[in-house]
Amino acid sequence: MGFSMLEKVDLSKRIDDKEKDLVDKLEIKMGELQRKSWKMQVPIIVVFEGWHASGMSDIINRFILPMDPRGFRFHTTTSPTDEEKLRPLLWRFWTKVPARGQVAIFDRSWYRRAIIEHIEKNNGKGLERCLQGIRSFERQLADDGYLIIKFFLHISKEKQQQRFKELEKNNGDLFIVGEDEVDYASEYEAYLHTVEKILENTDSFRAPWTIVEANNRNFATVKIMTAFINAMEDKLKEVDHKSVTETTVDLFPKEDLPGIPSLKTSILARTDMGKTIDKKEYKEKKKDYQERLRRLQYELLKRQIPVIIIYEGWDASGKGGNIRRLARRLNPRLYSVIPIGAPNDYEISRHYLWRFLKEIPPAGRIAIFDRSWYGRVMVERVEQLCTENEWKRAYREINEFEAMLTDWNAVVVKFWLHID
Repeated sequence: MGFSMLEKVDLSKRIDDKEKDLVDKLEIKMGELQRKSWKMQVPIIVVFEGWHASGMSDIINRFILPMDPRGFRFHTTTSPTDEEKLRPLLWRFWTKVPARGQVAIFDRSWYRRAIIEHIEKNNGKGLERCLQGIRSFERQLADDGYLIIKFFLHISKEKQQQRFKELEKNNGDLFIVGEDEVDYASEYEAYLHTVEKILENTDSFRAPWTIVEANNRNFATVKIMTAFINAMEDKLKEVDHKSVTETTVDLFPKEDLPGIPSLKTSILARTDMGKTIDKKEYKEKKKDYQERLRRLQYELLKRQIPVIIIYEGWDASGKGGNIRRLARRLNPRLYSVIPIGAPNDYEISRHYLWRFLKEIPPAGRIAIFDRSWYGRVMVERVEQLCTENEWKRAYREINEFEAMLTDWNAVVVKFWLHID
């Protein structure tokens, strides 16, 4: 897709009101496909982005009417709440990832936040990091079987100005539009460059953009419904084919997993298991470090720095006791311990990282994980609770997940408790 992709769009396309029969047929087909996707347990994410006054709310309403409301969730993305501001940018969207068989519809999304990051904060580097995180987010979901459909509703600057004048005549509609959208209209030219860049850099095979000519709302509605149906049919055929010809894809050469250097000897085998500490010295140091941790806890709160501590290790290696000693002098209001066991059915119905993302602490707090996302490449792998494709993908996904945390300014501390 070229840089001038929006400028090449033919905004004169239209469909007359007479084409109601076409919409009726599309609505019937959408309902059928939604029921089939539920039966086949295919999770679907539909993203609506576009210019303000592009008719998005009306078009989305027409889009969801044919769907069974029990099978979808509608999410409107506005300014982040106080709770959301204290977490990574994508946290609020990870927590809304649909279960298998469900549909999540976003009226604006993570892309709205990317635009604000660049325009309002004038932060080009922030935008690049944000887009990298978005690409990883969408790829991880697509690799896990999610269908991602993204629409950008495009109108001309003249059409936008015309619609704003019409909205000004209706105080109710103007109230719904909101002050930030009026500001958005006045910045059309400035936003155009950023929107083009975002569309170009996030258009992928797994999560492609569909540019919708929205000067005529009837045409936009038909195009969106048609694109949705085509994407659904392709995805369901793919899933049906995979269920018949399921094979293991060799994502990486043997002994060549991302993030893991080739090792001639085991790290654990080289660990000195004879190390000890004098009991008196242990008690003195423990007391000193516990006091220092308590002081650091308040400093973290003051500076709004989140801390994530991970405990992994062999069974009976003393993780529980170590966590208790670590937290002995901490303020319980400012930390939490998250024990991780086998995922339940509710958690299995989503991407495996979902259950860890929702436990990420707000800025200034500490989260202590008693076992973690590393279970994917250890227990779940060894006990064959996930496929080979899934645990091989997890190495890259874990690195990306932790990069997201550190980009957010989190301190990530990981312990492996080793015994012989």
